[in-house]
Amino acid sequence: MQKFKHLSLAQRYQIEVLLQTGFTQTEIANQIGVHRSTICRELKRSIPKRGKGSGDYSASNAQRKTNIRHKTKLKYAVFDEEMKASARYLLKVEKYSPELISAYWKKKGEKRVSHETIYQWIWSAKQSKHRKYKGDQLLYQELKHGKRRRKRGHHKDSRGVIKNRTPLSERPSVVDKRERIGDIEVDLMIGKDHKSALLVLTDRASLLTGLEKVASKDAAIVAEAIKERLSRVNSSWIKTLTYDNGKEFAFHESITEETGAKAYFTRPYTSQDKGTVENRIGVVRRFLPKKTDLNKINQERIREIERSINNRPIRKFGYLSPIEVLKNRCVAFMG
Repeated sequence: MQKFKHLSLAQRYQIEVLLQTGFTQTEIANQIGVHRSTICRELKRSIPKRGKGSGDYSASNAQRKTNIRHKTKLKYAVFDEEMKASARYLLKVEKYSPELISAYWKKKGEKRVSHETIYQWIWSAKQSKHRKYKGDQLLYQELKHGKRRRKRGHHKDSRGVIKNRTPLSERPSVVDKRERIGDIEVDLMIGKDHKSALLVLTDRASLLTGLEKVASKDAAIVAEAIKERLSRVNSSWIKTLTYDNGKEFAFHESITEETGAKAYFTRPYTSQDKGTVENRIGVVRRFLPKKTDLNKINQERIREIERSINNRPIRKFGYLSPIEVLKNRCVAFMG
């Protein structure tokens, strides 16, 4: 039996006539020399279920639909040097993953290749000594491996108890829905030798993230940094603040008094209770790896990183960035 990748217009007219004559799908397949599943798929996608001509197969309409599908289907380009240069920049500077790179190109309407192709290029460069890969052998180091160490066994929380803390179990259920702006998760990203830190605040709904250097983990200093950062936003927008049990958040009451945002605390040693800010810290680590001395990172660089992660496409938002999500939410709210 002869096989065809695509049915021709002549074959579609044959199908139309044979159907009108009363031939079965198997008989039609034998008559025109294709597998019966080809006929089955052709009829399934070409016979309208409602409206004019519903239930009837039309060769001309089937060909028109095929032409439209072929015209609009995704077409991948050859992974040329121009695209590789763009990929290098997005990997090294913007710290994008191959998946984000491919999605970014698609969003911009640029020619693109799949993320699998980018991965293959990176790993081929790592394993090959060919001159065409010169300069790209270390690109694999830009990939996020996602290896996480799990704490095992039972842990006793010896950090002391924060006074007047409200447990996460009492936080309003609306916060879990991530439908409103202003429910903030707060954490510290610690630098080299625990001698430097970065305050990270992330909105649960939009993933919009603020970064602030702090001189130390002292609770008074951290509280002032949080209040200063939140003072840039109208207090009516800030609904809740979620902290872990670190003593650096011991002055939470002064923050609540100034901002009006109710404070809630996670369970001890349960990072998933504030998984949103933990995820954003993971992205920040792409720019500032562990053992980085944050004291040596100037404020301008911190602002650059903040802008980058807030303009970074996110898969869960259909590759919109946190900035775009926030704008859409605000427009809907003002509606």
